Amino acid sequence: MTDLTSSPATAEPTGWRIYTGTGRAVEAADRDRRWPAPPRWRAFDGGPDEPPPPQEDPELERRLGEPIVSHLVDEYEVDVVNAALHLRRPLLVTGRPGTGRSSLAYRIARELRLGRVLRWPVTTQVSLRHGLYDYDAIGLVQATGQAAAQGRDTPLPQVGDYVRLGPLGTALLPYRLPRVLLIDELDQSDIDLPQQLRSVFEDGGFEIPELVRVAGRTPEAVVHTADPGRTATVRGGRITCREFPLVVMTCSEDRDFPAAFLRHCLRLRLPEAGEAGLASMVAAHFPDGAEGSIELIQEYLSRRGEWDPPAVDQLLDAVHLRTSGAFTPRDRGEWRRLIEALWRRLPPDGTE
Repeated sequence: MTDLTSSPATAEPTGWRIYTGTGRAVEAADRDRRWPAPPRWRAFDGGPDEPPPPQEDPELERRLGEPIVSHLVDEYEVDVVNAALHLRRPLLVTGRPGTGRSSLAYRIARELRLGRVLRWPVTTQVSLRHGLYDYDAIGLVQATGQAAAQGRDTPLPQVGDYVRLGPLGTALLPYRLPRVLLIDELDQSDIDLPQQLRSVFEDGGFEIPELVRVAGRTPEAVVHTADPGRTATVRGGRITCREFPLVVMTCSEDRDFPAAFLRHCLRLRLPEAGEAGLASMVAAHFPDGAEGSIELIQEYLSRRGEWDPPAVDQLLDAVHLRTSGAFTPRDRGEWRRLIEALWRRLPPDGTE
């Protein structure tokens, strides 16, 4: 794998590459013209098309900072992402904390203008159902009882009003272009979730039993989605994608997954950024300049070989305090003490 600081690449889409990794947003017309057809075994027939997703995503600037075009990219990363786009396969992204595993989904969405990223944070308590949809049965029963008490002229509530699609369910709606779905920290999941995900990825869709049961009298149901204020129409109780979403699943490197699940994914390990990559990241988050940031970056890099080295967000914290004027040290020793507090290492057993 090539280091982020030493791999030049063109800023324009070339050959088979749609995503360049440079941070330069592609023109929508050029993206649409060059968008590849799927393999026959990964083509889905969902429809009619849903309206385009929200383009505004406040998470983009919070996570990535200001857009910065760079010619220093990881060629291997760019190729794997493009392979996932061409083959309609999910990406399983590993790497140390701070290597940009989660940020990759936002970088792809911003460069390709694919709209708001759908994020599904995974914990041990999360099931596949949480990602697909939620059904408020109690709310429906209560609303039905209230409507019946008001008289026969009061319309009964619709089942779809009490269904909300989760991030995965929303990503599988029939959009003309793929949604970007971030499944964050898959390594925290229950042991069965990866195989359950594989089945959904293979099918490109899923059924909502609560809507299937009423499909005879209500063939179309309007449900809420994971996009704020948005709804979608579900026909026959089943959702099938038109374009398989670009799924970015992040995990640590010490989690073993079933072989069948791994065969379905493209795997990408992100390297740690060098000095130029970190400087570019700092520049994105501090567009007005960050005096002294190079010194902090060099010290940050010098600590990588230590037990429990500082994370990238701790570097950003230090740069912020150095440049914001919130902390004005009386001498260098006072600044050094603050840095040690910010970048304090935990002992090997994780206790204080």
